[in-house]
Amino acid sequence: MSTVELTTANFDEVTERDGIVLLDFWADWCGPCKRFAPVYERSSEKHPEIAFGKVDTEAQQELAAKFNISSIPTVMAIRDGVIVYAQPGALPESALENLIEQVQQLDMDDVRKKLAEHKH
Repeated sequence: MSTVELTTANFDEVTERDGIVLLDFWADWCGPCKRFAPVYERSSEKHPEIAFGKVDTEAQQELAAKFNISSIPTVMAIRDGVIVYAQPGALPESALENLIEQVQQLDMDDVRKKLAEHKH
């Protein structure tokens, strides 16, 4: 699966489904974003079971604001509707693959339990 352009219209539909969703918050004027794009695209082709979304922070300012995106590129990982990773900075391909492996290995019952404890 290649990358999907996310907007306010399709964002919830894509990110709230079961499984893993990776997001790339980017902008056309951002040099590091342009250098990261082919790395992200290659990874999307290697992992057809994962949804790879791209959010243009210029066109989708509402989404960028909702997630307090202040530095781009920002990579976010969502699993089963829960944000499990969000960090600014372009990742080298090996680091992106490592992130995917870590997200795949998460025990989501444990993650939800820790989230519930944190809210109290």
